[in-house]
Amino acid sequence: MIFLTLIIVIGLVFWALRLMDRAVANQEFSLMLAGFLVASSAAAMVGVYFLMSDYFMFVNQANGAFDSYDTTMIEGELPNWFESADAPNATDKG
Repeated sequence: MIFLTLIIVIGLVFWALRLMDRAVANQEFSLMLAGFLVASSAAAMVGVYFLMSDYFMFVNQANGAFDSYDTTMIEGELPNWFESADAPNATDKG
C-alpha cells in the first residue's frame, strides 16, 4: 500500500513541478495556483496516510484489549441489571 501511495505522490509532485515551470515560462498566475494546489494535495495525501496508519494501529490495539476482556469474563460476573430481556423474571408466573 505504501508503494502505491508513494507512486501517486511522486506523480502529483512531478505534475505540480511541470505546472509551475509552465507558469514561470508563460507568466500565468492560474498555472502557478494549479501547481500549488496539486502540490498541496500530494502533501495532504502523505499526511492522511500517516494519520490512518496511526489510527489503524490504535484500533487494532483497542480491539485486542476488548477480545481479551471478553474471553476472561464469565457469565456470573455480569451485573444484575444487565440481564437479557428474554430471561424470565422470578416475579413472572405464567
